[in-house]
Amino acid sequence: MSSNIRNYLILFFLGALFYIPFLGGVHLFDWDEINFAEISREMIRTGDYLTVQVNYEPFWEKPPLFFWIQVLSMKLFGINEFAARFPNAIIGIITLLVIYRIGTKLFNQKFGFLWALAYFGSILPLLYFKSGIIDPLFNLFIFLGLYNLIIASWRRNNLSKGIAKPKSYYLIFGGFFIGLAILTKGPVAYLIVILAFGVYWIMNRFKSFISIVDFIIWSFISLLVVSLWFGVEIAHHGIRFIEQFIIYQVRLLSTPDAGHGGVPGYHILVLLFGCFPASVFAIRGFRKIKPEKDFQQDFRRWMIILFWVVLVLFSIVQSKIVHYSSLAYFPLTFLAAMVISQIIDKKIKFNSNMKYLLSFIAGIYIIIAVLAPWTGKNIELIKPLFENNPFVYASLNAQVNWTYWEMIPGIFLLMVVIISMLLFKNDKILRGVQTLFLGTALFLFLGLIFFIGRIEMYSQNAEIEFCKTLQGKDCYVVTSNFKSYAHYYYAKVQPPDNPKYTDLKWLIYEDVDKDVFIVGKTPVEKHWRTVWTVRELGEKNGYVFFKRTVP
Repeated sequence: MSSNIRNYLILFFLGALFYIPFLGGVHLFDWDEINFAEISREMIRTGDYLTVQVNYEPFWEKPPLFFWIQVLSMKLFGINEFAARFPNAIIGIITLLVIYRIGTKLFNQKFGFLWALAYFGSILPLLYFKSGIIDPLFNLFIFLGLYNLIIASWRRNNLSKGIAKPKSYYLIFGGFFIGLAILTKGPVAYLIVILAFGVYWIMNRFKSFISIVDFIIWSFISLLVVSLWFGVEIAHHGIRFIEQFIIYQVRLLSTPDAGHGGVPGYHILVLLFGCFPASVFAIRGFRKIKPEKDFQQDFRRWMIILFWVVLVLFSIVQSKIVHYSSLAYFPLTFLAAMVISQIIDKKIKFNSNMKYLLSFIAGIYIIIAVLAPWTGKNIELIKPLFENNPFVYASLNAQVNWTYWEMIPGIFLLMVVIISMLLFKNDKILRGVQTLFLGTALFLFLGLIFFIGRIEMYSQNAEIEFCKTLQGKDCYVVTSNFKSYAHYYYAKVQPPDNPKYTDLKWLIYEDVDKDVFIVGKTPVEKHWRTVWTVRELGEKNGYVFFKRTVP
């Protein structure tokens, strides 16, 4: 077996081993996971795979490509948590193989494997491949689209030898992948590439690196792919979706979405701590590094541009959501791999700054992982801190079984960091890097097993368990004074017969045709206890449940 095939197999089995197990071990999380799974469930329930809808109403925020993939998964495995998350596990495996292939073509097998290992063994990239959100697929398409455009520009300018295929091949595939990205989440994919182009053009002293004709061909292919759905949607339903979709995109870029504000430098902190340990090495990658070949230096420039475009764009955007900056994982792990490769080749030193920052960030994770079980067993000590937040205060009453075995992930990470540091000190850099990234991946894997279910008990479990009791009942389910998608998905809400089903006044005060169930959060019960048409069913962990019975 060649070393190249061996590396592909190692990455494939690493991805399968870490991404697929326990996908269905915990409920989907509000909002995004449940929102997207509900869209796919309603497609299956109605048989309408063209229309994106939630609660059987048009959902203007997302195109349908990811939901079509999720539907296929649900057709295979049923409508459940595993099926909702399974597509990203497969996308994760594909991403590792793609990164390895590109890294090998640009540098060598060692670099390709280091890049894939850095992506695999960092916290948020691994976590996202075990989720049911759109961004892993969206990011992969954008990266592939940009990569093909970069190769097309090299083909035009004879920057890299050994590019056998014609320039048009890369332009077509570049446009194809960007078109798929737009069909996955929206036109921000096109915007990111255009911004990266603009920055590169300025840094290149306004010299042309791609012709206007090439740009038009790439854009036309993107538009052609996008029209596969948008064109059909317009033909069937007019331009209503397009209008509302554009309005939503503008609002998302200009206002905090549903309270998702953030502090200055939010995404810098997300990438620093969320992409640990790759982020520690990547910082050095922004300083001058001289690869052997011009096209390698040019690709490094493109990755730095992509990183800053993503960081600046989503720092300007008012909504601060963790996965908005997730496209930056590609350039960040690339820079980390470049630094690690040069440390191994003794061109860069593993200096004290890297050592201290690595220890500091790891120390925070270790402290949190070790203190969490102790805090859980002594929850009464922290409850007074939340007296001014009735819902959080009440949610801490959840009966969660904490033992001190949950300290294992934190202790394990401590051992990983110590062993890695000793290997670095003894100049066994490659073994130290392998230990660090594989160990971090296993730390997160253990953390999900030990913590995620317990965390959910405090956050949303009471709401979801109540909604599951309503499955099969011909009724209406609504939430009061908070946004959620859990009641649609976990109550398995059926298509409504009455067009007034979203009118809260009709549901509560007028002649309804079915029982109505209301889910509220403390202290909303103070209002509902004054409403004569409903009665309280119970309260659990900050959630309060009411029912209006058909007269």
